[in-house]
Amino acid sequence: MYDIIVIGGGPAGLTAALYALRADKSVLVLEKAAFGGQITFSPKVENIPGQPAISGNDFAAALVDQVIELGAELEPAEVTEIRDGGEVKTVVADDGAEYAAKAVIIATGAKHRRLGLDNEENLIGSGISFCAVCDGAFYQGRTVGVVGGGNSALQEALLLSELAEKVIMIQNLPYLTGEKRLQDSVLNKPNIEVILGSVVAEYKGRDKLEGIVAESESGERKEIPLDGLFIAIGLEPQNAAFANVLPLDGFGYAAADESCRTETAGIFVAGDCRAKKIRQVTTAAADGAVAALAACDYIDGR
Repeated sequence: MYDIIVIGGGPAGLTAALYALRADKSVLVLEKAAFGGQITFSPKVENIPGQPAISGNDFAAALVDQVIELGAELEPAEVTEIRDGGEVKTVVADDGAEYAAKAVIIATGAKHRRLGLDNEENLIGSGISFCAVCDGAFYQGRTVGVVGGGNSALQEALLLSELAEKVIMIQNLPYLTGEKRLQDSVLNKPNIEVILGSVVAEYKGRDKLEGIVAESESGERKEIPLDGLFIAIGLEPQNAAFANVLPLDGFGYAAADESCRTETAGIFVAGDCRAKKIRQVTTAAADGAVAALAACDYIDGR
């Protein structure tokens, strides 16, 4: 049995593991995708104190190495259930494996939101992507679209503008919502076109994306040929499997105060899956530290 099981291997989960290990607790980290989390998709991160610029992948790799060096066990697994047995929590993985711990920290983060259009899932990986740093090179010298108008979408568009011949941004609001510095950079790029007040109403192509149909607020529809489309409209929390042990708000985020404790004794939550206003790598790491120290206090009976 472990002292603490951390579900999720992003900055929140890995920081939680770091603090728990330094408190001399045994720690298992379970992650269903890539250790490092969403930050691994960021080619350049400039808001980490003491790091003027670092790639998200390098930052994540350093975190992983740090917790392994301290003795953490890392296992690739998707957690489907947590059973609360009081002093012992049982974490169940999708392959049927069960792991026991005195405390559990949920740091599952969030996944990319979809548009929910017909044939979308079929086209993901065949023209639809969520990560310019991962897939942008496939569209060298071609025409791509970016859906969204926040920081993530603006950053995707800027990265793609260095590779693609043309980038077309589609934003449902009549204005962009990201930082002014990013907006200015996008608007000053000659190969980026911004279409405001419009939504993607339809995908063209069955087995491979051939374009989209954009629909304006007035109902006018326009077909736009595209070689690829990058969706950057935010994230959705990955908490559904844990609704039995922690309350969720109307958006699916875990309800927990700044102590990162939940209503279930011994269950803690950290990072982007927690209900809060600001979601940044620094706040995720802060959550991880707070949750780990709270879990240690719980185990030690304090």
